[in-house]
Amino acid sequence: MRRFGRWFRTWAAVLVAGAGVVTGEEALMVVEAHSGKVLIANNSTVKRPVASLTKIATAVLVTDWAEATGVDVAKREVVVPASVAALPGPNPMRLAPGERLSMLDALSSAVMGSDNAAALTLADHVGREFLRRKGKQGDPVAAFVGEMNHLAEALGMKKTTFRNPHGLELPDQVGVSTAADIAKLSIYAMRRPGFTFISRQKERQVTVHGASEARGFKVKNTNEMVSEDIIGLKTGTTRAAGQCLAISVERAPLIRPKADGSKGVTPRRLIVVLLNSADRFGRARAMIPKGWGVYDGWLKAGAPIENRKREILDVPNPR
Repeated sequence: MRRFGRWFRTWAAVLVAGAGVVTGEEALMVVEAHSGKVLIANNSTVKRPVASLTKIATAVLVTDWAEATGVDVAKREVVVPASVAALPGPNPMRLAPGERLSMLDALSSAVMGSDNAAALTLADHVGREFLRRKGKQGDPVAAFVGEMNHLAEALGMKKTTFRNPHGLELPDQVGVSTAADIAKLSIYAMRRPGFTFISRQKERQVTVHGASEARGFKVKNTNEMVSEDIIGLKTGTTRAAGQCLAISVERAPLIRPKADGSKGVTPRRLIVVLLNSADRFGRARAMIPKGWGVYDGWLKAGAPIENRKREILDVPNPR
């Protein structure tokens, strides 16, 4: 098993290097979500592996599909596919082929616990629905990943290519993105109440139904920063991607008087994305006051924009 682990890490590093992806320096993007104002950026448009930040797209696509089709994720069951048995990486719930759990529990484990097996199970289930509705045959996970890339395209994530629903760097499955693109995805994800509900929880009790009995499991959020103000999103780590993190920081709306005597309300939400960080939580904590400081100064100056393309991160609503 140790020999396989060393082989897998070496193979992943070779794959990433062969794809021409820069992996050496930290990438950073801090943006205010409602205005799209870019506050701090460094290496933010350089392609990199993003590990389990991939699961943000997976979870958003699942919750969007459920909302569009009227599916109750708390009641819909998903079945663990046979392909889970060959999947490396974390499988905290010890999911085995044929076991069942609710879609909500699978989403919780994938987003909060960074569970690769749960992410693959969701992709298999929803991918089958995509194929069925189109009257097609094929690989359901590939169909799901295709829709992940359609979502990325619709959000203007021009330097992003997803290769699987979990973010592992597998042979022929090296997905890449940028800090700026993940910021766009994060802004969109936090517009989705279903995703926000899951990603902001510190822990959740879930249930897996096996062949003979059900077992409980407590999923703990890998994002140790989740609090009253920090309401998501996701962590990610692989050897090639390094420490990755995306967080959403809520601030009370700014209320200001208008010339006509009414009051204007300006919502405020900070998105911080770090890729290949040496200390993702420490760096994110440092970036929060810095980001708000830049934002406050920008507002005080009248929110000027000289070059919209460079200063504003536009995130369309593909729905």
